[in-house]
Amino acid sequence: MTPDPRATDVRPGPPPTPAGKGLRAGSVGLAASIALGLSSVAPAYSIAVTLGFVTLVAGDLAPAALLLGFLPILLTAFAFRELNREMPDCGTTFVWTTRAFGPAVGWLAGGWVAQAATVIAMTALAKVSAGYLLALLGLHALADDGATVTTTAVLLLAGLTAIAHRGLRVAAAVQYALLGLQLIALLGFGAVALTRPGSATPSLAWLDPLGFDGFGPFAQAVLLCLFIYWGWDALITTNEETRDSGRVPGQAAVISTLVLLGTYLFTAFAALSFAGSGTDGLGLGNPDNAADVLATLAPPVLGDALARVMQLAVCVSAASALLTCLVGTSRGTLSMAAHGALPRAFARIHPRHLTPGFGTVFFGATAAGLLVLLTLVSSHFLGDAILCVGLLIACYYGTTALACVWYFRGRLRDSPRDLLLRGVLPLFGGLLMLAAFARSAADMFDPGYGSTSFHGVGGVFLLGVGSIAGGVVAMLVVRARLPRFFRDGRTAVARLTVTDTDTDVRAPATATGRLSTTARPSATARPSTTDADRPSDSTED
Repeated sequence: MTPDPRATDVRPGPPPTPAGKGLRAGSVGLAASIALGLSSVAPAYSIAVTLGFVTLVAGDLAPAALLLGFLPILLTAFAFRELNREMPDCGTTFVWTTRAFGPAVGWLAGGWVAQAATVIAMTALAKVSAGYLLALLGLHALADDGATVTTTAVLLLAGLTAIAHRGLRVAAAVQYALLGLQLIALLGFGAVALTRPGSATPSLAWLDPLGFDGFGPFAQAVLLCLFIYWGWDALITTNEETRDSGRVPGQAAVISTLVLLGTYLFTAFAALSFAGSGTDGLGLGNPDNAADVLATLAPPVLGDALARVMQLAVCVSAASALLTCLVGTSRGTLSMAAHGALPRAFARIHPRHLTPGFGTVFFGATAAGLLVLLTLVSSHFLGDAILCVGLLIACYYGTTALACVWYFRGRLRDSPRDLLLRGVLPLFGGLLMLAAFARSAADMFDPGYGSTSFHGVGGVFLLGVGSIAGGVVAMLVVRARLPRFFRDGRTAVARLTVTDTDTDVRAPATATGRLSTTARPSATARPSTTDADRPSDSTED
């Protein structure tokens, strides 16, 4: 029998390989994956703009909130690792939730919500990076001018979009330098703050998980902390460009979250020891300091000269996270388009850089447009954007964690390891995430929640829940145009539907690693020698 030429380069055997989207395989290893994961979180920026809000809610228990917020993140990271080992696809949450719960949940929770959270976060990142850049250049008057900051942010988005468009190797090389500066600045700040005269001795009581005044403050603090840790999963969207794609991204995810926990706890303890949680002066509980505690504390801790280094660290932190967001979102929609869940334009691969060219530019432009829109609506959208992103994170992280349990439900009795890592831990993490989502969504309806409100409804609620509602409408539109994906259900993401380049269609990589150019396929190419829908029995560590 003559083999199907479309399936010539597809190797049989579960799990189904992600080959065929045209990305440059083997571009990064473990160290680069960890760097991309940490950079996408933007440690210096995240702790600067979130620690103050956490302290407003939790007081001296801010470190406890950081620790408790890390717990569902770690449990979700185990779910991501197991699902990536089974299905290494750059669509990550979209593919996994679709395989577990069907196309509607996969498209909305795994695709739309994740992308919406990223785009909203990109607006805040761009605004903070632009403000810090202008201040570093000594243009303080311009740094206080909303129009100038917005214009600068749009220009930054354009430049970083160009870098992301050129390829993952370029992005990873840039991230090494940016990440190193952030970690050195945070650790240096913490070390000096702890030794300053008058600094209090850190107390283990600051880690007491039972000290919160009710579930409401606890849920709000944890939701804020989700934003601090969020972003590490962007490294998994590069799994098809990572060496040993079934193992390395999962390892990098767990390692990066642990590094973040240590860095954040050290910085929080140091800041509390130096400034306390008071509501005036330098106190972390002072509402005037909440939007950026490092800008307030760096001069008295480090002096004016080194405080500028901290400013630079926060600036590049936000910029590096923007860069990784552009890398992750474009690859997520590449997978959705390749599986027939989005228009084929999102599956276009640049013929020279081998990156999702259309998707990268699309998300850069979308973030810029949303930034301008939110700035026109309210100049104080930063805090609301952070709270809104936390809500969206809880939604899609929780859904993905439960997808892990449901997908592997038939194999949880195979071994104690499978029961723990594919069942108990993801289930606990998913329930924690969704509980925080439900409670926080109810609280956010209050017009007093956050900085903005419209007609008696909290602005955070409108931005967060409104984004999900908008996703439902968008899904109905896409369903009418691309019914095949929604009709085929879970099997649709077990095979490639279409992969475009800007000038041609590239077939899966050959054994030599080269990409062969073919005419556009008229039908779905599916491996003819493997049951792509059969879950793997691998329990490899």
